[in-house]
Amino acid sequence: MGAHRLFTHKTFKANFALRTVLLVTSTIAGQNCLWVWVRDHRQHHKYSDTDADPHNASRGFFFSHIGWLMVRKHPDVIRGGKLVDMSDLNADPLIMLQKKYYKTWFTIFSIGIPTLVPYYFWNEGLWISFLICFVTRLVTVLNGTWNVNSLAHIYGYRPFSKEILPTENWFVSFIGAGEGWHNYHHSFPWDYRAAEMGQHFNITTLVIDFCAERGWAWGLKAASPAMVKYRATKRGDGSHRVYSKVDDNNNEYAIEDEDYIKLKSEAETIFNEDNNNPMFLKKDDEHEKHMKVIEGIYKLVD
Repeated sequence: MGAHRLFTHKTFKANFALRTVLLVTSTIAGQNCLWVWVRDHRQHHKYSDTDADPHNASRGFFFSHIGWLMVRKHPDVIRGGKLVDMSDLNADPLIMLQKKYYKTWFTIFSIGIPTLVPYYFWNEGLWISFLICFVTRLVTVLNGTWNVNSLAHIYGYRPFSKEILPTENWFVSFIGAGEGWHNYHHSFPWDYRAAEMGQHFNITTLVIDFCAERGWAWGLKAASPAMVKYRATKRGDGSHRVYSKVDDNNNEYAIEDEDYIKLKSEAETIFNEDNNNPMFLKKDDEHEKHMKVIEGIYKLVD
């Protein structure tokens, strides 16, 4: 929720208290400091499943799951990482504080407190407490996250973008609190829901909605039904439960006039926002490809 939907994609805004809580939970997760996590994930979206993608799924399940952490980085990954603009995080004192003291924070919040609380408060053995509350928890959380990089790029349907590897994977979504609807997420990375709501299991989105209701989060971005319908009918593999290639009478779904108007307005907004998004500030070939896709949608419905 924090590292991914807030700090990487900026799909919503949060007050200082919520940002701090999310930063601490990110530290507890033990997936490197948030600055590095965000850089790698922004790079993953810019160069998805190419040699410049840190966990390129084109290299197979094992590599995209854990192998990428066991070998030297591909030269393209090193070059691509330098093109990811991190100026927004560099200007955030809280993020830079966690980056500077990450190892200390990780030792305290992820190892020390979870291990010592059972030991002191209900006389659990220190070794057992360490194995269960740190080792087992860390291995479980890490593999749950890595499944998004591997399983959700290999197994599943592609109802929104058939030309990319990310898929809709219910198993990954179940164990990943809603992060497995990956074909949707790569089609609409700026959508705070990371899934088509009303049809999918998505605990993380419910938490964000809860925070928004209490004023802790605001500015939630979401794709309109018009854009989802357009994407599914024009770019999907036909597996969408509502907007497949044809309806029950074997007729292709049509985009209504009012949908075109909404779609044009939204595409224009996305084009303008993404042109100033930290994920795409450094102009390169991948940035140009991305902008052409958005611009193409805008021109198509003009």
